[in-house]
Amino acid sequence: MKDLLMAFYGDDFTGSADAMEALTLNGVPTVLFLDRPDPMLLKRRLKNVRAVGVAGTSRTMTPAQMDGELPGQFQMLKDLGAPLIHYKVCATFDSSARIGSIGHAADLAFSVINPPFAVIVQGVPVIGRYVVFGNHFTTVGNKTYRLDRHPMMSRHPITPMDEGDLRLHFAKQTAKKVELIDLLQLNRSFDAISSQFDRYIAEGNEIILFDTLEDKNLLTIGRLIHQKTGSQPIYAIGSSGLEYAMGYYWQSAGIVSKPAPISPAGPMDRLAVVSGSAADKTAEQIKYAIDHGFEGIRLHTDLLIDHETGKDERNRVIQLSLKSLREGKSIILFSTLGPDDPYIQKTKDRMRSLGINVNEVGKHLGKQQGLILRELVETAGLKRVCVAGGDTCSYVLRQMDIHSLELLMPITPAAPLCRAFSDNSTFEGLQVASKGGQIGAPEYFIQVLNG
Repeated sequence: MKDLLMAFYGDDFTGSADAMEALTLNGVPTVLFLDRPDPMLLKRRLKNVRAVGVAGTSRTMTPAQMDGELPGQFQMLKDLGAPLIHYKVCATFDSSARIGSIGHAADLAFSVINPPFAVIVQGVPVIGRYVVFGNHFTTVGNKTYRLDRHPMMSRHPITPMDEGDLRLHFAKQTAKKVELIDLLQLNRSFDAISSQFDRYIAEGNEIILFDTLEDKNLLTIGRLIHQKTGSQPIYAIGSSGLEYAMGYYWQSAGIVSKPAPISPAGPMDRLAVVSGSAADKTAEQIKYAIDHGFEGIRLHTDLLIDHETGKDERNRVIQLSLKSLREGKSIILFSTLGPDDPYIQKTKDRMRSLGINVNEVGKHLGKQQGLILRELVETAGLKRVCVAGGDTCSYVLRQMDIHSLELLMPITPAAPLCRAFSDNSTFEGLQVASKGGQIGAPEYFIQVLNG
């Protein structure tokens, strides 16, 4: 499509919704599909949009699983004709050579898309994510940590980050040559930056990583990437920092218009939250919600993960949830309270005893949590739901008949409220909020309820 400015594949749902939000808020109407759309659906939903995204699950995939998923997705995005194809990853770049390999995804993208070069734009200042001299930093509260010293990401249960330098981390996953345009270079004239970029590519570097400390860096990066587009699409890797960079530039150049202010969605009488996140911040949000009137219901994940006991545990949770919803209460169903919750180890032990790969916990639990949420929407007539945890969101929403989403309203950066589109009237118009584990204020779930 000649009007498309960008197409992207997100390696999980929350990151994909984050990218959609960043584009929409900067005047780039965007539709997000929950899976690769068929041609008829694609044609129907692409009217009046300038960007297209697919929310994937590759963050939890092995390289072999990526081989079965990503080439077809990249080919579909390439066939759309957008000049920029983005592989959207988490703002903390967490990945490894074995799980969620961003480097392996790049190898596949180069073979399918055949870009002249690729870029990495990872910093997102608006949510406290920075890249400085190639090193990733993340702000938690009032403190900023290099990624390998981050209190949560350094001990992530699936992809712990033990290297803050993105070039070194990326080099563990691919042989592609990466060069850095750092803050000092970004402070030079635009012509000088552009010439430096061209020299790096001429020297045989395939991927250019950009430092990002401030929004002004993103504007410069967006201008540079737009200037470098040509007959072959550019492949981009990174967080929603790329969407902000491009949106800032396209709006400043008049390529897109400044959007009208978005009206609040308004409050709901009840909200159902499903959380699969082990992050400290999500634990704080769960406790805050319970302290402010939500009914907290613990999911016995060791039972959910087991085919023999999963159905009974699912039914237990559904009955408790429906009772609270009928009483007019909002509910929050949670798998864990923080990274040290004993249910994490208990569930892993059960998975090992069943011969299930513990790295696939999000996939197996997400499906069960999604079946619970589907039943609650169908039976209680819920109009708004919330899902917390990047891996959780990716699998939970696939259990409902939702084919695509658009931004309804921002709540906090990278955790928006969306409107669902479905051919099933039960789910058409359902309002869905999603957030990654590290995102949002303590009162986030209250904000979602109040719209």
